[in-house]
Amino acid sequence: MTVHFIGAGPGAADLITVRGRDLLGRCRTCLYPGSMTPTALLEYCPPEAVLVDTANLDLPAIVERMVEAHGKGHEIARLCSGDPSIYSAVAEQMRRLDAAGVPYDVTPGVPAFAAAAALLNRELTVPEVGQSLVITRAQARSTAMPPGETLANFARTGTTLALHLAINRIEQVVDELRPFYREDCPAAVVALASQPGEQVLRGTLGTIAAQSREAGISRAAMIFVGEVLAAEGFPDSFLYSATRDRASQPESL
Repeated sequence: MTVHFIGAGPGAADLITVRGRDLLGRCRTCLYPGSMTPTALLEYCPPEAVLVDTANLDLPAIVERMVEAHGKGHEIARLCSGDPSIYSAVAEQMRRLDAAGVPYDVTPGVPAFAAAAALLNRELTVPEVGQSLVITRAQARSTAMPPGETLANFARTGTTLALHLAINRIEQVVDELRPFYREDCPAAVVALASQPGEQVLRGTLGTIAAQSREAGISRAAMIFVGEVLAAEGFPDSFLYSATRDRASQPESL
């Protein structure tokens, strides 16, 4: 029997992948983060499935429930908000399952930054404006950031930034970015993307903190900073250029 780490997506139940939905439908045990999982998503589970809310469980207790279910011969779904590859605590669960001899696999999901970009109606890689995206977070009462992974270091490149877990420190974030981005650099905040009560704020580096406080946004929000958020007049990508020899050249931007 296998533990299936499944990306639950950003919130809306219909943004789970078809593979993730089908796995839920056959797993007799499902562990899910209660504070971030819509009840509609759990309706994909079999009626007899054991549902375990992990919101108030620590890591050893979560792994214990998975190991127990494996011992009973259950297929196990471990739902992760967004995509398991980003800020999901999957790595530490995997190494404990390895030690216990429990097999697992991973099904990707729609990450929060992608759902937020969709609400903004913006591509985050625009030709000759921005071709890179840094996904990072702010540190407060959380695991320390590795040396060198600072906002200042990322901002020196001038690339587009997407920040998780930073909305309650947005003033500090803005202060750290000011030396590297101009005051009128486009910025945005997207809260609860794809969920009831979703909010979208568009502004600049100089205005976005005040806009966020005025809107009362304090959780489940992404902060974006970068020229791509308001780019106009940029050239078309080479991918669809009439000058590209499609017979001999592979697809390339």
